[in-house]
Amino acid sequence: MIDHALFDPATIDPETLRLNAEIVAAHAALPDPWSLPIAEVRERRRMGTKAAPAMPHSARAEWLTIDGPGGPLKLRVVRPKPGTKLRGAYLHIHRGGWVWGSADEQDPWLERIADTCGFVALSVEYRLAPEHPYPAALLDCEAAALWLAGPGKAEFGIHALTIGGESVGAHLAVMVLLRLRDKHNLPRAFRGANLNAGFFDLGLTPSVRNWGEERLVVNTRDLTKFADGYVREGIDRRRPDVSPIYAELKGLPPALFTIGTADPLLDDTLYMSARWAAAGNGGHTAIYPGGCHVFARYPSPMSERALELIDRFLMALA
Repeated sequence: MIDHALFDPATIDPETLRLNAEIVAAHAALPDPWSLPIAEVRERRRMGTKAAPAMPHSARAEWLTIDGPGGPLKLRVVRPKPGTKLRGAYLHIHRGGWVWGSADEQDPWLERIADTCGFVALSVEYRLAPEHPYPAALLDCEAAALWLAGPGKAEFGIHALTIGGESVGAHLAVMVLLRLRDKHNLPRAFRGANLNAGFFDLGLTPSVRNWGEERLVVNTRDLTKFADGYVREGIDRRRPDVSPIYAELKGLPPALFTIGTADPLLDDTLYMSARWAAAGNGGHTAIYPGGCHVFARYPSPMSERALELIDRFLMALA
């Protein structure tokens, strides 16, 4: 049951309203990312901006290279700190609209999961669009999952596997689970999925179409451009192998869906989580009043509550 009061603007705390206003203002002060060369936008993102400060790199992180469908595939690896009981692994897929982002841009999240949950945390350096359109990113993430479910288990000495990501990372995580089920007969290779503000319908849900120009992290134009960059013209975006919201979802593991009510992708999570529940997969949907797109990216008491719930969900799967 979804508490409708969660969507009442009166329930949004002042700290969240202040943060959202700061994010909108910070984005408005920056150049339109679509007016710049894509390489420059990627570099600006890596360096950090006022709208999205860069996360520090982990001194413990290492790179591991495996065979991928497009050549060597890099995985960013953060192991639990010494003395932490090793309980499993978490395969992370980064955000960035399929066109931006990197596996080393969220090391603090990987460290937190490694140390709190006792998981080896790995993030996939998948190929980016538009240079490498659909299905390149998906094939890379699939290869990483298959490696982790096979030789990776022995390399790290673990058995419990989990998967997740933010925004398009959540989309790719679901697509990987579907491919493991349908192409490799591995429906439960991963025990659960952490799906944060997923982009599950590349045909665009009503909340995306109706959002408008305000760039509270992302806006309608951004999400449209992301989908256009990833999926070339002529491909039906409602195909289940493109937009997982249209797929048969039975036989997948439990999932934790996290979404803020001030996220253009709100409908994607509401629709997908309802279908996930109807398929009998189990899990939980956490809705946060006023939360922007991947709001946990910005430190706040609400972000900490969301991250603590993610910790508990993942730990329960080990």
